[in-house]
Amino acid sequence: MPTVTIDGIATRYEVIGTGPALLMYSPGGFDSRLENWAELGVYRRLGLLSRLSARYTCITFDRRESGLSGGRIERIGWASYVAQGKGLLDHLGFDRAFLMGGCIGCSSVLALALAYPSLARGLVLYSPAGGPRYRMTQQSRFAVHAAYARSEGLPAVAKLAASTSAGFAQDPRVGPWAPVLRSDPSFAAAYASFDPSRYDLIVTGMARLLYDRDTVPGAEPEDLMRLDVPALIVPGADASHAPSAARYLQECLPVTEYWDVPPSSQTAANAPARVLSFLDAH
Repeated sequence: MPTVTIDGIATRYEVIGTGPALLMYSPGGFDSRLENWAELGVYRRLGLLSRLSARYTCITFDRRESGLSGGRIERIGWASYVAQGKGLLDHLGFDRAFLMGGCIGCSSVLALALAYPSLARGLVLYSPAGGPRYRMTQQSRFAVHAAYARSEGLPAVAKLAASTSAGFAQDPRVGPWAPVLRSDPSFAAAYASFDPSRYDLIVTGMARLLYDRDTVPGAEPEDLMRLDVPALIVPGADASHAPSAARYLQECLPVTEYWDVPPSSQTAANAPARVLSFLDAH
């Protein structure tokens, strides 16, 4: 599978299908691998990727710090994910594309569309992550990791990450850089020797920057209200994908279609067909 360096960070990606470009920010939090579109939860059951790639050029990728993509110790924010997605489109030669996100990938889609509105042909926001429980859970994970790093040291974090396959969601002690610690020995060595005080500032700042509100994190409502790009919103239905988060986007975005069908009623027949009908119309 190909890899390209974007802003000094390796990005593993895959391009399948033909037709207009569809850049797909993977679901999965800090385990946002490209395989999640075909293997993770509801996405596996619905078969979205296989159906969409029959008519669109689907560009999937491991989000930085996920899968086999690289990473860098810095205060990661939504602009970091914008740089990765825009850099990948530039590398592939696409100056316009549909943008699709699953789960927390929706926040990256919105950030990219706000930064480059002329790039976005339309947005598909599938089960957007958000809600007060989601924010509290994510911030708690960062707090657990920061406490472990302070008490045990960064070499211990690197050793723990190498000893387990658990991700940040399953064991917050391993931290958000766990996949890179496992896949890149040079990164792991630099991580272990990183200044612990500076690291603590980065981690605590990341939690506040990424999970900044009790609805869909990232974009300000005033910015969403001026984003004149058509969007299809498909709500989630649990504590991490609160229906209120999807309704918030419906309120803020000026040009929307809202598919009010809960995940339990979505099928391999109706869900891909609904997304395709939106894409085909724009």
